[in-house]
Amino acid sequence: MTDYLATPADNLNRRFFLDYPSDVAKKIEELPAAEVIDAVTRQPVKVLIPAILKITPDTASRLLRALPDSMADELLTELPPPAAVRVLGHLSQEERAERLVRLDDTIRRDLETIMSYPRDTAGRIMDTSVWTFRRDAKVADALKRLRKGGMTTARSLFLVDDNLRLTGKVSLQDAALAPEDAVLGSMETPIVAVVRPIDSLSIVAQLFENRDVLDIAVVDLDGIFLGAVTHTDIAKTVQQNATAGLQTMVGASKEERALSSPFFTVKKRMPWLQINLLTAFLAASVVGIFEATIAQVTALAVLLPVVAGQSGNTGAQALAVTMRGLALREITVRQWARVVRKEVIAGFLNGVAIAITCGIGVFIWSQSIGLVAVIMSSMVIAMIAAGFTGALIPVLLTRLGQDPATSSSIILTTVTDVAGFFAFLGIASLMMQFLQ
Repeated sequence: MTDYLATPADNLNRRFFLDYPSDVAKKIEELPAAEVIDAVTRQPVKVLIPAILKITPDTASRLLRALPDSMADELLTELPPPAAVRVLGHLSQEERAERLVRLDDTIRRDLETIMSYPRDTAGRIMDTSVWTFRRDAKVADALKRLRKGGMTTARSLFLVDDNLRLTGKVSLQDAALAPEDAVLGSMETPIVAVVRPIDSLSIVAQLFENRDVLDIAVVDLDGIFLGAVTHTDIAKTVQQNATAGLQTMVGASKEERALSSPFFTVKKRMPWLQINLLTAFLAASVVGIFEATIAQVTALAVLLPVVAGQSGNTGAQALAVTMRGLALREITVRQWARVVRKEVIAGFLNGVAIAITCGIGVFIWSQSIGLVAVIMSSMVIAMIAAGFTGALIPVLLTRLGQDPATSSSIILTTVTDVAGFFAFLGIASLMMQFLQ
């Protein structure tokens, strides 16, 4: 591009680009791309870099579209990867793919790696097309940009300094009601909640709940604005994850939908159904051990589901509360002892209360003190075991690096059934002389 630097005006512009990049950035932001493209294209890309780093990403993306493809490719190659990603974030997926495919393989892989945040993180759901504004920008200019760009999802106007670091924000309502010549900085409010792109969705959801905000800014380690997560974004994602969790808890795949094909459904469900069958045989084998006991006192067969049902419900309650605590980071794996202790105590107290009610009903039905003693004692033991298991299963799965929602109910059902059956029939065998 040295051929372009033949005129005094080109040389003067070059010094301006190199010596005053912040002023160049603000001037480019104020003017339409068509008015600055000639001066920009007559400069080497390396001369443009300092100014491009000062331009807000949405303006930089518009400038990128106006540049010749060869120059745009060179610009993306020369920009630091985080800055290039910020510019690409304001392009559509189709435009982004077209730009990336023309770059060197190493550069493309680096950019794609930075843009591909892990699942269930703020970076994965943030809106990178959110615009930023200078603190000294006029309200009229900001609203004009929003109308012209069709930014219908804006909730706040995020303000940045000359280095694109986030400084504060202005609510869209305040900007709309302010005088047109007012400066955005005069209405700036502090940022009360920010997240990093790799922060989990549970952190984002907790901030929305505690801070009562409409959107949360996402910034990198240098405080540079990357995008925003809106309340709608997090609500939709949490709802999807919650419904997926309901499926995985019972062994159904996250990918399965209500209208999925029967063959896909069978493929995803069959392995867990086979596992569930094995666990059912395990529970049945416990009953088989006490076959003689049941043959002598047939009332035991009638009451067996009562103990299993109550212990199953107790375990499910402990499981749900513990999983929610882990998901919202109310607890950590290191607090497993406190959680298990709480659920064991709750299981004991609930077990005693349920046992008394159940004992009264069994006595009215059977007139057998021995049967009442069996059902009451086994009910307490089974509900303690259920509370212990329901709290421990998600903690163990999390500690092992697994999703605590993955088929946890199948494991829980097996343990509570075995514990309930063994406690009920074992105590009945020990007290057989009082049952006949």
